[in-house]
Amino acid sequence: VQLVESGGGLVQAGGSLRLSCAASRNIFSINVMGWYRQAPGKQRELVANMNSGGSTNYADSVKGRFTISRDNAKNMVYLQMDSLKPEDTAVYYCNARVVSTSEYNYWGQGTQVTVSS
Repeated sequence: VQLVESGGGLVQAGGSLRLSCAASRNIFSINVMGWYRQAPGKQRELVANMNSGGSTNYADSVKGRFTISRDNAKNMVYLQMDSLKPEDTAVYYCNARVVSTSEYNYWGQGTQVTVSS
């Protein structure tokens, strides 16, 4: 699975951005699609994910501000980010997790999000 993110950029605090992730294959059968982020000097962390049944999971720091969605027909995953804060500044990565006899994780190249104060 190849993943390509887009939609990052520079935004002022309080603003919004929508990240998009395009998958190279049908995502209907992908168990979990998600977004992670990595700030300079920090470990990569989960932002939000959604399983094939539509259940979502969010980091506490983004609950109520970010919304993950997926469009199986278009093989797309989105992350709507509202009320952005400077601490949201990071490289955001799209992730696809496929679980069969083993677990496989696929990553995009990342997109930079910078929130100015």
